[in-house]
Amino acid sequence: MLNEKIAELLNQQINKEFYSAYLYLDFSNYFYDAGLDGFGNWYKIQAQEERDHAMLILRYMQMNGMKVTLDAIEKPSVELTSNLGVLEAGYSHEQYVTGLINTIYAAAHDVNDFRTTQFLDWFIKEQGEEEENADNLIKKYKLFGEDPRSLYMLDNELKARVYAAPSLVI
Repeated sequence: MLNEKIAELLNQQINKEFYSAYLYLDFSNYFYDAGLDGFGNWYKIQAQEERDHAMLILRYMQMNGMKVTLDAIEKPSVELTSNLGVLEAGYSHEQYVTGLINTIYAAAHDVNDFRTTQFLDWFIKEQGEEEENADNLIKKYKLFGEDPRSLYMLDNELKARVYAAPSLVI
């Protein structure tokens, strides 16, 4: 059985991961509406990843005999006004999520919950990759995004991204 505080933080994270999926679907819609299907695809896959992150944490809670409480998912509050602004909001959101995961990890470590810290090791590595991917997307957009031909090529590159389910075994 998990420590009560750790269980509460994990439960909150489940809901935050579902919010992340909702946020990225909003980003995806923005890009599809702008005719940038590759960017739309990139964020649609991000949404799938976030949903699966929530499901992994949910399953971990269940395997540890903890009740999961699902809250309402808030409407994303990010104002989507420019392509670059959306990308920067995505990067900022990944940094926020990294902070949330780090907080849970630190709390688990403080109560010697090594099973949860081991479980969270995968998420810490994943967040490093998420931040790097978001940052790289911003860099590519800044290099190529203002030129229509280059933006077209970058959009086609992003269109090729496919979903790969997480390989974490609980």
